Amino acid sequence: MNGGSDMTLAFELEALTELASPESVFEDARGWSEYIGVVSEKPTYVVTNFTRKNRIRQDFFSGPRGKAESLEGVKDQFDTERYVFIGAGEDDSDLAEDVGWEYLGIEDAAESADWVLATSVDSEDEDSDPVRDDWP
Repeated sequence: MNGGSDMTLAFELEALTELASPESVFEDARGWSEYIGVVSEKPTYVVTNFTRKNRIRQDFFSGPRGKAESLEGVKDQFDTERYVFIGAGEDDSDLAEDVGWEYLGIEDAAESADWVLATSVDSEDEDSDPVRDDWP
């Protein structure tokens, strides 16, 4: 068991890209999730490249299947009390309901868990002094 809660947590890839530090989010979520992974409609190599680039170790991923089939497969494979899907919109919310997962939007999840959204970092950068890249 990875974490302190009997929960399986799935991130939609697009939701994960909205976070400033996906790696630290996964590390944090491991503290209260038993299993954690990424699902997406995108090809497997896109998910694999993103997770490698961000040093994310996942317990499952969607592979060549769609999100619905992936979430159903995860639920069959991992026996936990809760299944939570963090997504990025109305379609993800509808999907979670269709496959029997709890849904949490990325903004709400970030607020609840004190995760930083990438848009927050971008707006902070705009307020700071410009960085000069012409210095040796």
